Amino acid sequence: MVHLVHKAHKIDAAMGTIPVDPLWWQTLFDEVYLITDARSVCNEELTRREVDFLVAYMRIGKSDSILDLCGGHGRHSLELARRGYNSTTVLDYSGVLVQLGKAKAAAQRLPVSFVQGDARSAGLAAERFDFVLVMANSFGYFQDDHDNLQILREAHRLCRPEGRLLLDLLDPGYVVEQFKPFSVHRATEDITVHRKRELTDNLIRVRETVVSRKEGRIRDSVYCERLFKKDELMSLLRQAGFDQVGFKSDFSSHIQPGDYGFMTRRLIVTAVRR
Repeated sequence: MVHLVHKAHKIDAAMGTIPVDPLWWQTLFDEVYLITDARSVCNEELTRREVDFLVAYMRIGKSDSILDLCGGHGRHSLELARRGYNSTTVLDYSGVLVQLGKAKAAAQRLPVSFVQGDARSAGLAAERFDFVLVMANSFGYFQDDHDNLQILREAHRLCRPEGRLLLDLLDPGYVVEQFKPFSVHRATEDITVHRKRELTDNLIRVRETVVSRKEGRIRDSVYCERLFKKDELMSLLRQAGFDQVGFKSDFSSHIQPGDYGFMTRRLIVTAVRR
């Protein structure tokens, strides 16, 4: 049974914008999210392809220590552990997702550690990880770059010297070119997801309404994602203490063409801790 969530958000018609609660990320990622985004975040074949890419692109060794920052229920870390990568930690704010990941790891006897916490202040030991991974557009939730910079500084603190960071982000070029102000997605036979989007120079706002044929509206929420230009990312990463910044555009782990929302095309950014 889905835990029902009811939230009302009004559209400011005069301003033509969708108002966003700065703390939206504290409540969105729950049981409903696992349904609305299942085609990406609960797709095991997709996860395997993304891990194939990670291992090859980042040259991750079996003995390397990996932090899956904002890692949700740990789908990437669990797959890494299945392949013999035995030093993985997942940190996420969502208690629902962390508990789900812990249960999966225990059921499959996989050596993945799960920590509930804020990525701006993880509470983990400094210089602990060879790799810090921020997957699936999980960076850029904050409209104020002070907070985004805090996450990068925390990633720098957690990386060992010469440790490597990977950010898997919205590809801003693709978002602008393929922008759709409305979309409808049938998540299950019962549940349909309606999304209204607004795009500004550096932010995309989304009002998401989730409707059950049996139970009516079960969610009405608003979230946003920051669109970063490459020079902005370069500046933030250097302020945080990273260098050797690299970019890979037009990354996609989906084989079948289609509109997968923010997961359709992504920008991969890598950096090395100074």
